[in-house]
Amino acid sequence: MRIAVTGSIATDHLMSFPGRFADQLVADQLHTVSLSFLVDTLDVRRGGVGPNICFGMGVLGLRPILVGAAGEDFADYRAWLDRHGVDTASVHISEVHHTARFVCTTDADHNQIASFYTGAMSEARQIELQPVAERVGGLDLVLISADDPEAMVRHTEECRSRGIAFAADPSQQLARMEGEDIRQLIGGAEYLFTNEYEAALIETKTGWTADQILAKVGTRVTTLGAQGVRIDREGEEPVVVGCPEEEQKADPTGVGDAFRAGFLSGLSWNLSLERAAQVGCMLATLVIETIGTQEYELRRGHFMERFAKAYGHDAAGEIAAHLP
Repeated sequence: MRIAVTGSIATDHLMSFPGRFADQLVADQLHTVSLSFLVDTLDVRRGGVGPNICFGMGVLGLRPILVGAAGEDFADYRAWLDRHGVDTASVHISEVHHTARFVCTTDADHNQIASFYTGAMSEARQIELQPVAERVGGLDLVLISADDPEAMVRHTEECRSRGIAFAADPSQQLARMEGEDIRQLIGGAEYLFTNEYEAALIETKTGWTADQILAKVGTRVTTLGAQGVRIDREGEEPVVVGCPEEEQKADPTGVGDAFRAGFLSGLSWNLSLERAAQVGCMLATLVIETIGTQEYELRRGHFMERFAKAYGHDAAGEIAAHLP
């Protein structure tokens, strides 16, 4: 099953300030703030929803196709993804912009001052999917994740016009999109991925009820945080899958991306929706136990042991043949 993942490509620059921002602010001078913080640590992490999802699929032994825009500074990141099974040949490289970047400083009270530079991400709207499909011999599914909003709309419209199955995963971009754009993104999708809050936001902004949305998409996949995931299909009973027990909770960033990676991998293995969701929840658990969205490892024996403990030996037996 050939799956392309469109989405943002970015790096995160995370810094720690040992003091408190509040102590540095003068109440009657807030209109002319000019501050510089001497930080103790700098952590540069690979990020962006597109690479995060593709990395997870690569770890599970698939060869996902990453579609997005980056700058000429993408070389090291590309090499990392290539080594982990990701097809990066369809990444558009900007001649004028750097790869998108998130820069954030966190103080001792966990307050944050951050900036997001969109950079090359704004050129994702220039990417056409047909050349990607021709290069790899056709596409079975395109996951359209958070990216430049115009790119998301373009990719969705192209999938519809060319008859390519697509999954809608608007996530972070829902906040800035209006109802009509959201209706364009999700109508006709084979799968719609959201968390609970995003699901409610879609209903509010589109004016569609939950039943109306189910009539417009094939499968609605709603992540429920620590409670797992619910899968809804029109005319069928919901499928609810819980999360495996966590060994620790280090960092929730990228957990949703890992779930999508596992779920899509399960679909490509022709597993049931329930089993695919279990793979997604297991992979998401590995991420929440690790600092960084692409720093976890999949150790087959450990993965299978925990999967069997959470979902039973019969379920583990179904996925055993597919794990690398």
